[in-house]
Amino acid sequence: MSRIAIIGSEGRMGHALRQAIADAGHEFAGGIDKGGNVAALAGGCDVLVDFSAPGALQANLDAATSAGVPLVVGTTGLEAAHHSAIDAAAKSAAILQTGNTSLGVTLLAHLVREAAERLGDGWDIEIVEMHHRMKVDAPSGTALLLGEAAAEGRRIDLASHSERGRDGQTGARERGAIGFAALRGGTVAGEHSVILAGDEERITLSHSAENRMIFARGAVKAAEWMIGQPAGRYTMQQVLGL
Repeated sequence: MSRIAIIGSEGRMGHALRQAIADAGHEFAGGIDKGGNVAALAGGCDVLVDFSAPGALQANLDAATSAGVPLVVGTTGLEAAHHSAIDAAAKSAAILQTGNTSLGVTLLAHLVREAAERLGDGWDIEIVEMHHRMKVDAPSGTALLLGEAAAEGRRIDLASHSERGRDGQTGARERGAIGFAALRGGTVAGEHSVILAGDEERITLSHSAENRMIFARGAVKAAEWMIGQPAGRYTMQQVLGL
């Protein structure tokens, strides 16, 4: 039995995490939300799981490094400065950051990487995602994760090869670009499709999230795996041994 604490415990993911922790036979070691004492929380657990907000990330990283406990970061909407902060914290603590904790999405990203590498830039890649009307960031963290997987497969930089928000006279599609489209509506937990379009043929790799418990179960599996890991930056692919 491990002691797992939650940052962002009163949100929708926080409640799902509590259930997943109990289902896995672990101890819920407490939780905090905005304004809570993250340092005290870190001092009483074996691992922290963070589904809060980008603005809270630095404080959460500081608490994890000070307490010497691993941290699983599932918060989305992170920017370059956040990733730099994670890199710095990972020098003294075990940090796993991911845009999606689903085990199915983790495997999907692996397949996307393989497909992008083997098919080459003659195949156009488009990533389409849909989420509930309350989601505040776009493209989703999962869409960006899949985009990064495709970019890694092609050995290119995603930031300089992505196309987003097409509108009006945009001109022809750039060869080798990775396109993104974000849809919002209803109560959709998460739908992601990666379309690889070649000349006169097309491959679609997709994943459907039917309930956010899939993310909670994946986060708990990641938390279990992180306990005892040395300082460093880790991924969900490592949790699955990919």
